[in-house]
Amino acid sequence: MDINRDILIVGGGAAGMMAGLLFAHGGLNVAVLEKHADFLQDFTDDTVHPSTLELFHQMGMLDDLLQLPHSRLDQASIHIAGCQMKALDFRNLPTAAHYIAMMLQWDLLNFMATKAKRYARFDLHMETEAVDLLYNNAERVCGVETMIGQRLDAKLVIASDGRRSVLRGKAELPPQNIGAPMDVFWFRIDKPEGYGGDVFETVQAGRFMMIDHQDYYQSAYVFN
Repeated sequence: MDINRDILIVGGGAAGMMAGLLFAHGGLNVAVLEKHADFLQDFTDDTVHPSTLELFHQMGMLDDLLQLPHSRLDQASIHIAGCQMKALDFRNLPTAAHYIAMMLQWDLLNFMATKAKRYARFDLHMETEAVDLLYNNAERVCGVETMIGQRLDAKLVIASDGRRSVLRGKAELPPQNIGAPMDVFWFRIDKPEGYGGDVFETVQAGRFMMIDHQDYYQSAYVFN
């Protein structure tokens, strides 16, 4: 197989799109496959941390990113077991942005896609679902096959298709149990108009958590 593409990334979530943008910025020929038609899925993480903001700064994209609707969190408290404690303080970080940017993840993904498409050697394939791996004569992974039978080649394939990764299963790579026998139900609670506060998280009895997103609470119920 004649391989001209350097990297093929399966999964257009935050990790996949960021990897694609970084590789394209570095001059590599890269493609990202995303099975959905758009990025308007419901995500559980709408935070962009200082380390990620620093990457955008180094690529000269931070000012444009911060034009998106967002709020900034440079310090915060956590309310747990009836006590309020200072939990976060980013104000003295040696980075361009000393805060967490709270923004909708689909806005972030669309931003990264728009920036990445400016690179001639970047491709984004929406509605393209990878279902199997391709191997060369040396039994080395050299690409993927999509749901419609399309064969896409690459020197390196990155599986960024989530916790239930199809490609991880096809590669027979067993997941590693890191000792967190729990899961979370995420839901949203609208905040009353005019209600303020600087409590970032509230944890009750180790099961219920709320993250303050300025105009709503990102809430979670933790269960075993």
